[in-house]
Amino acid sequence: MILENEIGLSSFRNERQKASISILYTYGFLANCYEQFYKMHGMTNQQYNALRILRDQYPKPVSTSFLREKMLDKMSDASRLVSRLSAKGLVVVTQNPTDKRLVNILISETGHQLISDIDSDLYKLDDLMNGITEEEAVQLTSLLYKVRNSLKSTYDNTVTEEQVHA
Repeated sequence: MILENEIGLSSFRNERQKASISILYTYGFLANCYEQFYKMHGMTNQQYNALRILRDQYPKPVSTSFLREKMLDKMSDASRLVSRLSAKGLVVVTQNPTDKRLVNILISETGHQLISDIDSDLYKLDDLMNGITEEEAVQLTSLLYKVRNSLKSTYDNTVTEEQVHA
């Protein structure tokens, strides 16, 4: 009854609905905490995520499509995100020499420094989960992996059925 009281619902259809609502509700809290953390560093969660990807690929340049594919938030507008990072001097964007329609994106020295500064504070984000043990965190990660696989399977089947009926 705790979740029901927190969100003002009297009951759920079943435990799976309750679990999915609980994930969404918890995501809201976690997302707000992450947003506040990155705001202290003058950026957004998506901007940090993009810089993290670029740092991991450095010195190899990446395209906006690669960045979008690796982003945690698949709905992010990678082109706009890269433009904002470039305006802040955190990335260097150049035209791809083999395909003029593409750009090459590299993290700049300023971007490296900023992400390094943020990394030294990342333990604060880890502390958000201090209400569960390490073993419970492993179990939660495993359960969320199963949920993602179920969602991907359902999505892939839905897309395939829509393509068949199109």
